[in-house]
Amino acid sequence: MIVKMDFPGCIKVADLGCSSGENTFLVMSEIVNTIITTYQQKGQNPPEIDCCLNDLPDNDFNTTFKLIPSFHEKLKMNVKGKCFVSGSPGSFYTRLFPSKSLHFVHSSFCLHWLSKVPDGLEENKKNVYLRSPCPPNLYESYLNQFKNDFSTFLRMRAEETMPNGRMALTLVGRKTLDPLSKHCFKDWSLVSDSLLDLVYEGVVKESDLESFNLPYYNPDESEVKEVIDNEGSFEINNFETIFGLLFSYKTGRSEVKDDCDDDVDHSRRFEVVKKRANLARSIIEPMLVAHFGDAIIDRLFEKYIYHAGQRYDTLRNKPTVNFFVSLARK
Repeated sequence: MIVKMDFPGCIKVADLGCSSGENTFLVMSEIVNTIITTYQQKGQNPPEIDCCLNDLPDNDFNTTFKLIPSFHEKLKMNVKGKCFVSGSPGSFYTRLFPSKSLHFVHSSFCLHWLSKVPDGLEENKKNVYLRSPCPPNLYESYLNQFKNDFSTFLRMRAEETMPNGRMALTLVGRKTLDPLSKHCFKDWSLVSDSLLDLVYEGVVKESDLESFNLPYYNPDESEVKEVIDNEGSFEINNFETIFGLLFSYKTGRSEVKDDCDDDVDHSRRFEVVKKRANLARSIIEPMLVAHFGDAIIDRLFEKYIYHAGQRYDTLRNKPTVNFFVSLARK
């Protein structure tokens, strides 16, 4: 990209869905260092780099900005007066930047979150997401919302990205071509079961559970590619599927297996499912608190740990799927 653009004097990079905290600058550091290295290897003076961080307006940008000095320290050269950081609050399903201003766009683990809960989920009364078995019309509601949102995302970025600009996206997907396979929804079914327990215990109102659905969709590869092709502004340079496991950090480009012995002791199993519960909690706690209140959260994830432990042997080798997609602006 840089060579095709004849080594521009200023490069503008956007990280969409940056979140806040220590990990916010990890990817941006890699991007900036790659740009610096590329210029140095080609005997060019490093450019000015405009680093734009985007997330929803209630993201803690103040905490993020306090981390800028440590971000600069991780870079391969002294970037004082060369590297600039700014915040761009707003939904990435809308325009965020001027026309043809971006050279590179990055978004990691964000695009499986929809702009809103799909319409037509009245029958999905005791689940927070799709669950097998479920009526095909519920799946269609989620799929249509994903197609509309992802197409909108691509159209907005097409307006903001200059010709030959690049975009790198990572999102949660699914392997199976059967949209109603029970293995597609294992994480959120644990949340549904835990909430049902609290309903039976009288801690959560049944009507509150029936009115709660996650604005989430994990597409398969064909669904992602179809939207990209139909929108038409970007060319797919690379599409990789990365497999993982629900209770492990092990990953690979083909399905992986849990190396632990089948007779994992109880304490080890508890620690593994507790880590998974903490991860799920970090992702969806704000949505749960907004709908159910914060009084139930600790109890809810105690239930999650219980159900995950009960189903550990069934779930431990069921694959998780992430997609990495590299796109070029036509």
